[in-house]
Amino acid sequence: MEEMEVNHVDDIHEKLTDMVGDRVKVKANMGRTRVVERMGTIKSVHPAVFIVEVDERRGRKSRQSYQYIDVLTGQVELFDPESGEHIFTPLGNQLEEH
Repeated sequence: MEEMEVNHVDDIHEKLTDMVGDRVKVKANMGRTRVVERMGTIKSVHPAVFIVEVDERRGRKSRQSYQYIDVLTGQVELFDPESGEHIFTPLGNQLEEH
């Protein structure tokens, strides 16, 4: 899966629309040094959020919603579960490279 540099929420929405049904690894910064990593499937995309059905313990599933702006700023990171590569380059990382 090719990593995509993003600088606009619409770019993220468009890419995730094409990825509905795909497995991803989600790493979310929940604040206060709490970072949560989960594996899941992109279930749906909406104008302001996207839904990931995540694998919980004992075979259970739950749905988590994430905002596109959090992907843009790097608060939520999405990875290819096979290669471990970032799916999107957060905006902050692009600024550091230039």
